Amino acid sequence: MDADVIIIGGGLAGLVASNEIVKAGKRVLIVDQENAANLGGQAFWSFGGIFMVDTPMQRRLGVHDSFELAWQDWQGSAGWDRLEGDHPEDEWAQKWGRAYVEFAASDKRPWLQEQGVKFTPVVGWAERGALTARGHGNSVPRFHVPWGTGTGISEPFADKARAASDAGKVTFRFRHRVDGLIFDGGRVVGVRGSVLAPDTARRGAPSNRDVVEEFEFSAQAVVIASGGIGGNHEQVRKWWPERLGKPPRKMITGVPESVDGRMLDIATEQGVRLVNRDRMWHYTEGLQNWNPIWPNHAIRILPGPSSIWLDARGRQLPAPGLPGYDTLGTLKILRTTPDIAEFDYSWFILDQTIIKKEFALSGSEQNPDITNRDLALMLRSRLGRSAPGPVEAFKEHGADFVVADTLPELVQGMNALTDDNLLNAVEIEKVVRARDNELVNQYSKDAQTMGIRNSRRYLGDKLFRAAKPHQILDPHHGPLIAVRLWIVTRKTLGGIQTDLDGRALGSDGNPISGLFAAGEAAGFGGGGAHGYNALEGTFLGGCIFTGRTVGRSLARSL
Repeated sequence: MDADVIIIGGGLAGLVASNEIVKAGKRVLIVDQENAANLGGQAFWSFGGIFMVDTPMQRRLGVHDSFELAWQDWQGSAGWDRLEGDHPEDEWAQKWGRAYVEFAASDKRPWLQEQGVKFTPVVGWAERGALTARGHGNSVPRFHVPWGTGTGISEPFADKARAASDAGKVTFRFRHRVDGLIFDGGRVVGVRGSVLAPDTARRGAPSNRDVVEEFEFSAQAVVIASGGIGGNHEQVRKWWPERLGKPPRKMITGVPESVDGRMLDIATEQGVRLVNRDRMWHYTEGLQNWNPIWPNHAIRILPGPSSIWLDARGRQLPAPGLPGYDTLGTLKILRTTPDIAEFDYSWFILDQTIIKKEFALSGSEQNPDITNRDLALMLRSRLGRSAPGPVEAFKEHGADFVVADTLPELVQGMNALTDDNLLNAVEIEKVVRARDNELVNQYSKDAQTMGIRNSRRYLGDKLFRAAKPHQILDPHHGPLIAVRLWIVTRKTLGGIQTDLDGRALGSDGNPISGLFAAGEAAGFGGGGAHGYNALEGTFLGGCIFTGRTVGRSLARSL
């Protein structure tokens, strides 16, 4: 045998699994189609937020959280409804969902800190949901931001794998693309595939697919930790659910091109059971990156509550289509409303006061203060007179920004940007003035205005994420800004169905001997631990939890 365990994929889930296996004295072989620069996978590029429940950071900011409240939120968001018949698709997904919330409410934080992850005092209130107590969304802030952003999560585990490699316990085989699983008597005993030509592409950039030779590796067990389909628009369109209308003609891409879903198709062709493939997670606040690393590179805005969200025709989106509330609810509005579904974009209208306080950009490279663990820079950039440097750079260089001193000039610029000429300045002024009028009092009938006031009652948002309520047309808060928003392909919520030990199930619903799955390839556990919706901070956390579970299961059984 070449190792005790072969792990397909050098991303976060695979690295966490490897760490647990190595600690048990076993040998690991990690194979990845990309080069060594990409160790850590998608996690490296992320903002790094982690969903945790009832933490000291929450309590310091006056947040009262509990497992019971978090589980209520998770169930309301997941909406698991495929629970009937033989081997239902949500059978294990629901069990994994509960196990994950239990993990988030217990040893997740201390265990991560033991691994070398350190957290800022910031707890964000992401994905506030559909505006009902039992529906989708986070009732309280749970989005814990680590020092280092995504690198602060991925690199501690990458460093452990590199150290294990130096000690002869982990072997890396980069530029090795798995083309199939090797079975012997119904048991998975290895992998076969193609060695790709060397490539010195920088992290995240496309690499060649030139085959130079073939390989076979053998082991007692194989772990599929190869990620999802977000970099493959053909796959996204293939599995796009009818409930979300038709996929846009133009989408931009939130993950590198290598996130292609190829291993998922190989697995299902060899009898592995994939479920809930129509469940996916794509953001609606995407920007075309003015300084791209991979093709069609998207950056997502993490918005505060105050921008006005308009459809392509200039009408304000109805609730829950509010900034920071309901990702898939907003996507459904944009893709199923008959007279706007033909357009692939929507708009934010805001002002300089809002952008400097409320705009954060997803991505480790877009947050140098937190990524570089620079507290002084973080305080200057987040609490200063201008927006953080990367946000201002997008405002200056980005293809999706319009800046003007007056609303008619702004709308003229918006029409010029699209060539669709759909926007009427008079009608948009009515929308903006109606919103401004709601801010005269401390109370309102308007859902967005109530949300702004609600945010300001949370200390974390008041300090870092929610601008003081003001009228957008007040010139003291100018200039006015419009931002064109695209759909960003991102996450696969379904995947390989696994039991609570992470064993991959076959088409008959029984475990396949020797085969395990973790991370996004496993739908973050059971083939769909999130159900239909995510609560944010749960993708990296799901990779960590499934990777740890699989690693410990193998450590016990081998």
